[in-house]
Amino acid sequence: MEKNPESLTLTFLGCGTMGVAILSGILSSLTSLRLPSASGTSTPTAALLPTRFHDASKNPTCLPSRFIACVKRPESASRVRRAFEGFASIPVEVYTGSNVEGVRRADVVLLGCKPQMYAEILGEEGMCEALEGKLLVSILAGVKIAALKKVVPGSTRVVRAMPNTASKIRESMTVISAADDIPPEEKALVSWIFSQIGRSLVLGEDHMDACTALCGSGPAFYALIVEAMADGGVMMGLPRAEAQMMAAQTMQGAGRMVLAGQHPAIIREQVSTPAGCTICGLLVLEDGKVRSTIARTIQEATNMAAGLG
Repeated sequence: MEKNPESLTLTFLGCGTMGVAILSGILSSLTSLRLPSASGTSTPTAALLPTRFHDASKNPTCLPSRFIACVKRPESASRVRRAFEGFASIPVEVYTGSNVEGVRRADVVLLGCKPQMYAEILGEEGMCEALEGKLLVSILAGVKIAALKKVVPGSTRVVRAMPNTASKIRESMTVISAADDIPPEEKALVSWIFSQIGRSLVLGEDHMDACTALCGSGPAFYALIVEAMADGGVMMGLPRAEAQMMAAQTMQGAGRMVLAGQHPAIIREQVSTPAGCTICGLLVLEDGKVRSTIARTIQEATNMAAGLG
């Protein structure tokens, strides 16, 4: 990897909704502090950048300062350009139908296409040569590192990551898996990238399908629960908008309590006063086998994730 922070280029190969969200998080962090370089241009300084959920002591020494977004259609290119209009100090180059050129000019490539399309995209004429010696970060659900390595040069280092849709508001939960041959500096870079859109952690690839179900699909499951709670409020006379807001804020508050260190069971017990409304409601949930149903939901989504690649 090139160690000059002024020339490290990150290319998004397939810059869809998730790619835009990830790149927006990176650009937000980089624009929060930019220092003048010897050449008179502004460059990010890793040691001083805000990291939110990331240990600053593990910052990479070299951060990306140039960005390329590769898309297939002109309409997509227009959408991506609009998305980054607010980051004038760090322009994003948008390539339409020029994947190989975008990868050729990259130091790090983030692969964000549909899982079933990776072999076609990475097998494009000239792509093999363009990927030589590069770091490839895949956010494709179900596609294992071994499968990716079969279609890229031996010198290409591959990392998997699974962010979720909350990347849009920089509240993602991202799980990262890296092979043993990935240098510590590159692992630190990948961790830093995904820490700019929320929390991130590193786990073995054998856990990735379950992480895809829990973190990738999880927002949809929580959304259904919020909807159901709001429906209950409406049934009991609450206005729809207010019921939905209360349900969402209540879920967010409970989640933050867990993240602060409180065990879910303790929270549940503290709210369940004797002969109170909470314990009555909990018994209805248990009658409906909600606990096992949700657990089985993660199991089924995990099995489906394992077959996506």
